Amino acid sequence: MQYLHTMIRVSNLDDTLHFFCDLLGMVEISRKDSEQGRFTLVFLAAPEDEARARENQAPMVELTYNWDPEEYTGGRNFGHLAFRVENIYELCDKLQANGVTINRPPRDGHMAFIRTPDNISIELLQKGDALEPQEPWASMGNTGTW
Repeated sequence: MQYLHTMIRVSNLDDTLHFFCDLLGMVEISRKDSEQGRFTLVFLAAPEDEARARENQAPMVELTYNWDPEEYTGGRNFGHLAFRVENIYELCDKLQANGVTINRPPRDGHMAFIRTPDNISIELLQKGDALEPQEPWASMGNTGTW
């Protein structure tokens, strides 16, 4: 068995691509528009997985955008996506500076949780050993749920 992708439905493709590509640094691998089905599929991969993802050898995130408006609620019932990151503090700084709420700050230098524009929970894990705790993260409380 090989893990292929995780699909999430999104209400605004541009906002979601900005979040995943511009802020998190993921790479668009492919895109398919279906006139008959009235949807767009976009497959994304982490930068270090890009070459293998283009050969369908690495896990991807599949964004499904239905052209006819639908309301998606309760993103928490999905669970979460998890990404290993080079520097959790730098990424959380960048996300926060761009209006993303850090729901569970990286107080321990190892783990944080954020949410996509569609309320899907994302876990960020520090690559390698945890970083030394540092402010403002070490004393920052949780916000909302993840």
